[in-house]
Amino acid sequence: MPKINFEKIVKAERNKVFDIAANYEQFQKILPKYFPSIRVLSVRDNTSVVEEHIRIVGRELVMMTKHVTKYPELHEVFVIGGDAKGSHIIERYESIKDGTKITVEADLNLSGPLKLVAFFGRAKIKKGFTKIMDEFAKIAEQ
Repeated sequence: MPKINFEKIVKAERNKVFDIAANYEQFQKILPKYFPSIRVLSVRDNTSVVEEHIRIVGRELVMMTKHVTKYPELHEVFVIGGDAKGSHIIERYESIKDGTKITVEADLNLSGPLKLVAFFGRAKIKKGFTKIMDEFAKIAEQ
């Protein structure tokens, strides 16, 4: 399983950054280039089950995910079905002097169209995730 870790500094208040980057229900509307389809299947307290399509490194993944949030500091994604079943992504949001530091840790279990990309190009996958976080940062900084 490829592991990807990176940090992103966003020049915006933590609650605002979290409200945008962990609001998966709005991903299709605010970032259709990366999220062509999002369908929330169930919501209970801070846990949701979502069917999502995500475009990364020129491929589209179809996944069933469980999102767990601890506002405004933690967003976890467990991939429970589909192209990346078994993957786990943790996003941590920390208030810092100039805004918010986002730390992303991803343990990816890729199959289907990204299996070979994962084997030969972990840097491409990391770059794909980083681009998505860059887009969230632009929105939060406006």
